[in-house]
Amino acid sequence: MSVKIRLTRMGRHSNPFYRIVAADSHCARDGRIIEQIGVYDPAKGLEGAIIDEKLARKWIEAGAIPSDSIRAMFAKKGLNAKAVKAKEAK
Repeated sequence: MSVKIRLTRMGRHSNPFYRIVAADSHCARDGRIIEQIGVYDPAKGLEGAIIDEKLARKWIEAGAIPSDSIRAMFAKKGLNAKAVKAKEAK
């Protein structure tokens, strides 16, 4: 099973928001998820994204592959640097 960290679309027509989830790569975009990691509202921008850093780090260390948009979001929040430091500390 290949796990990806990606966005799941929620909200109303013309007013979307997204959940950041860990999901099997074979499931549909809005299909079954394994765990919810955070929330992203495009109206608030990347600064308004709420990400549970502990869960995100857990899934990245377990081998989950973030999508391109999630990778950029993690870089903006500084999660990629924290994951690298944690790996070097071990």
